[in-house]
Amino acid sequence: MNYLAHAWLARHSDDAILGAILGDFVFGQSGLQDWPSPIRAEIVRHRRIDQYTDAHPAVVAARGLFDDAGLRRYAGIVLDVYFDHRLAREWLRWNNAPLEEFTARVYRVLLAHRDVLPPRLHAIAPRMAAHDWLGSYAQRGNVDHAVRGIATRLSRNGDKLVACLDVLRVEETAIDAAFETFFPDLLDAAAAMRD
Repeated sequence: MNYLAHAWLARHSDDAILGAILGDFVFGQSGLQDWPSPIRAEIVRHRRIDQYTDAHPAVVAARGLFDDAGLRRYAGIVLDVYFDHRLAREWLRWNNAPLEEFTARVYRVLLAHRDVLPPRLHAIAPRMAAHDWLGSYAQRGNVDHAVRGIATRLSRNGDKLVACLDVLRVEETAIDAAFETFFPDLLDAAAAMRD
């Protein structure tokens, strides 16, 4: 899952939202020690959610759709972004409050803690808020835009990540079906990780 889903799964508190986003920016066990317990717990939960996602049979099958193009290694990134699109596109199916209200909360949390964010997140948090990265996932074209942006930040093989977009377009119906199977299971699993 990508930023939107991780933040949404942590919506029970602002510290949890911060930890959920930090999960992509804090690495190893030593990095955890820099954060208070509630934030640290959500960073760990983020990692567990990623592991669950990667191992879920529907997600494994969706990654397999990229095999013929030799792009399975990059498929997970594209699926993460696309699944955020599915969440945003059907936001009111999963939420009572508007998407804009939730994304504004996430941006407030990030900007309120900007001084303590890891350097990369410190740099992108204002752009994330100014350009409404999370809310923009509701538009299908922004999936391609986000993936191309990620590709520019890869140290190598960004072209292979961009090539995944062709497979995504061809296999979108099957990937939608994978999301429909996977996402309800994730909600149950993520809730159990909080117990």
